[in-house]
Amino acid sequence: MINGYFELLEEYLAQIQKDFDEYQKNNFPKRSPEFFCLELNGEAGELANLEKKIWKGKLVQLEQVADEAADTFIALLNYANSRKINLAEAVAKKLKIIEQKRVELAKKGEDY
Repeated sequence: MINGYFELLEEYLAQIQKDFDEYQKNNFPKRSPEFFCLELNGEAGELANLEKKIWKGKLVQLEQVADEAADTFIALLNYANSRKINLAEAVAKKLKIIEQKRVELAKKGEDY
């Protein structure tokens, strides 16, 4: 069952990445992978700052967190596309490795 899930995830993510690449190319200026890497880190930093505020007990709207998470995802798609990284394949491969490790640890009574 889990392998079927990984295959579906890979299929859907591949389509999302492809469609997003077309949208980006048709509507925005071409940018370098370095630009998108810096953008990705900036957006992840903004998300981390919101989490730090939450951790400190300050009131942060979930909508703000969702907005920064979306910005981070968009920046990741742009970075992957600019580097010609098949994100769907990379994620599926990594999830299979994680699942294998999780199963091995579970057999020993340990958490991943």
